[in-house]
Amino acid sequence: MSDKIQIRTDGAPTPAWAFSQGVRKGPLLQVSGQGPQDPATGEFLYPGDVKAQTTRTLANVKAVVLAGGASFEDVLMLRVYLTKREDFPAMNEAYEEFVKENCPSGVFPSRTTVFVELPHESMLVEIDALAAVG
Repeated sequence: MSDKIQIRTDGAPTPAWAFSQGVRKGPLLQVSGQGPQDPATGEFLYPGDVKAQTTRTLANVKAVVLAGGASFEDVLMLRVYLTKREDFPAMNEAYEEFVKENCPSGVFPSRTTVFVELPHESMLVEIDALAAVG
């Protein structure tokens, strides 16, 4: 049985509470929910702009995936959490651009989108991921 390994990177924001940026066990890598934060400062970026927040959030997810030994191409599932249903088209546009750019095989991750309240008032989107490593 393989060990559970905490994944940490300066390429994504440091968690504010008691959780890991990512956890790897064997070939599975789970990335914790990421938001539209600057990795260096932790500042929440792009207030009111769900497209820009989605792109920043996906970049943070990608940074943890890379730190865990996978590539974005290895992402099996993305879960998108939105605060407003009306933001779906703009989020989806930014999401599609990012995924097409980062999955050259054309096999995109599975996805679920849900509408929720998020931990920080300025967050319009949060995204987590599951990837296969190796």
